[in-house]
Amino acid sequence: MNSNKFDFFQHWYPIAPITDLKSDRPSAVMILGQQLVVWKPPNSETFRVFIDQCPHRLAPLSEGRIDDKTGHLMCSYHGWQFDDAGACSRIPQAEDDKILQTQKDNFCVTSLPTQTANGLLWVWPDATSKNLATTQPLPLSPQLDSSSEVVYSSMVRDLAYDWQTLVENVADPSHVPFAHHGVQGNRDRAKPVPMKVVESDAKRIKIVSNGIFQSTITFTPPCHLEYEMQFGSDHKKLGLITYCIPVSPGKSRIVAQFSRNFAQRLHHWIPRWWNHINERNPVLDGDMILLHNQERCLQARSESWQTAYKMPTQADRMVVEFRRWLDRDGPSELPWGKLTDLSYSSAADRATILDRYHQHTKICSSCSQALKYIQRTQLGLQIYFILALAITAVLPDSLRLHVGLPFIITGLAGLGLYGWLKYRLEPQFYFVDYVHPDR
Repeated sequence: MNSNKFDFFQHWYPIAPITDLKSDRPSAVMILGQQLVVWKPPNSETFRVFIDQCPHRLAPLSEGRIDDKTGHLMCSYHGWQFDDAGACSRIPQAEDDKILQTQKDNFCVTSLPTQTANGLLWVWPDATSKNLATTQPLPLSPQLDSSSEVVYSSMVRDLAYDWQTLVENVADPSHVPFAHHGVQGNRDRAKPVPMKVVESDAKRIKIVSNGIFQSTITFTPPCHLEYEMQFGSDHKKLGLITYCIPVSPGKSRIVAQFSRNFAQRLHHWIPRWWNHINERNPVLDGDMILLHNQERCLQARSESWQTAYKMPTQADRMVVEFRRWLDRDGPSELPWGKLTDLSYSSAADRATILDRYHQHTKICSSCSQALKYIQRTQLGLQIYFILALAITAVLPDSLRLHVGLPFIITGLAGLGLYGWLKYRLEPQFYFVDYVHPDR
């Protein structure tokens, strides 16, 4: 093990795409076992991130609100308020203003360093090393430069398995034709995935693969893992940029960006939420049950990964290098203890593991807004159908055929659309079972 201790907390992590963060109210997010509150002062262009505890009685500030008059973050328990730097600005119960003035430093909320870049909000989760944070660069992808030729979309989802399992999975391209058959791959076209290690040390792992595409896979500890794929004679490029966030034991979050330097118009035509429910979420669903249970199998064994895993082919080289980094240069344990010491509960039911609503829809601005619109449309179609029946019923016989019939036909068509929205589209935002044998 490297004598230099790897500190998970002294690195930059993306919380979510800026577009998915709520500016009118505080939001809760967990990183490295710490509950954080994310909020945006009304007169600021940037979000703030605090430890999610009011210093008064430790109530969660994420359940608070942004005061309309002061623009400060208010705790909903007793109304204490905090400015954008975390300083307490109001104690409603104070009999004397001197209480706040003389003990102001004792009433602060812990504020964490933040930055915004590449459309993401970044946080440095260690409040004791703010000076170090200013010297450490963000783990940004060189694929997302200022070139107008590059377009990209984003995705965030909480996952029902640990950070280590998430990194392993993203580092493994050979599972795609099988785990994602019919979504992003085809099991009948699976081929060997030759890999060559270009670089592997404490700071970076880089591998080149000459499979279907010429790909470069790069892992920058502890969370940045990306693919750069080239194909065609005209230098077309696809990018998969992922940030694998440790959340808590058996939980992780993926913040992903998907870039390309072609088909720019198509990128703008397809709604973000449509892409999420038809491709991004199904891909993550395809892994979820497998990895949730795989993780428990590994934990239950008393042996190391070297003997538990059987990895004889080059396709597993990136996984091997990641595990070697973890043993050689990584932390001796995760922030909440060694994975093998965790007392996981038994595997959850499929609806919980594949809970799209709480894992994604609720925190994705595009999907949550689309869901609201779909539900309102359903209500409108129901009302229209009832009105069509009522109007037709009260029409005189001479008008019922020429006026009432069109109402009934359009009402029935609307009822059919309602059924499709209710039973086919709306469930895509909540839960879709992913049964591999049926695919």
